[in-house]
Amino acid sequence: MTDRPLTLMAVHAHPDDEATGTGGVLARYAAEGIRTVLVTCTDGACGDGPGGVKPGEEGHDPAAVAAMRRQELEASCEVLKVDHLEMLDYADSGMMGWAANDAPGSFWTTPVDEAAARLAELMRTYRPDVVVTYDENGFYGHPDHIQANRITSRALELTGATPKVYWTTAPRSMMARFGEVMRELGGDWDEPGTEESELPEIGLPDEEITTWVDTTGFGGQKFDALAAHASQGENIFFLKMGKEKFTELMGVETFVRVQDTTDAPLPENDLFAGLR
Repeated sequence: MTDRPLTLMAVHAHPDDEATGTGGVLARYAAEGIRTVLVTCTDGACGDGPGGVKPGEEGHDPAAVAAMRRQELEASCEVLKVDHLEMLDYADSGMMGWAANDAPGSFWTTPVDEAAARLAELMRTYRPDVVVTYDENGFYGHPDHIQANRITSRALELTGATPKVYWTTAPRSMMARFGEVMRELGGDWDEPGTEESELPEIGLPDEEITTWVDTTGFGGQKFDALAAHASQGENIFFLKMGKEKFTELMGVETFVRVQDTTDAPLPENDLFAGLR
């Protein structure tokens, strides 16, 4: 018998990231009695300010934005029934190429071992059975997402722990469908990876995805968790499609399993396959 509950730890870069890629699994596993731990690495200060004011524009107060986003994150965690929120509170590094990348205290400039040591302490405290973060390119090349991957990998080395480890991803079939829906709704959506888009191609071919978790029953919670980040609404495209369409399109969360000692067969439909 174990002396602790099964535990899921999600390591994310900014407030709102927890809802986008893992809102469904956080809500689902919380409902199943699994302890959920969210680690958010940055303060989100490079997000939009009131009225959508951008970093560097008049009226953008990074400290006020960070405080607002902390409140929104706590509200999101309440919606998703997250048991424990841990914030590393590094300065948001902004998008790749921004001056904020190199600002003192930014997450991007923080030595990996320094941040990893703090995350390793949290891993020793919570002893997660499953750890979820981004792939080595941070899903779409964001410096804070890349750094989250690096410190997670290093923290696992430092602890010697062997949880199941997953990287978030998206099936290319879903990305294509998402583009269709956005255009149907009148949105300005250029397919990632094309000349028209600022984003690189993201996600994976469907056959390369190892883990497909049905979170349809928690689509409303996931939508509401995203909506809790109201200050960033201009950038959260998913909210534009409404709760019903959102749940239809976003009702399965997908991952690549990169560490496992359970030998659970692939593909799998449960992050905790082989553990219960």
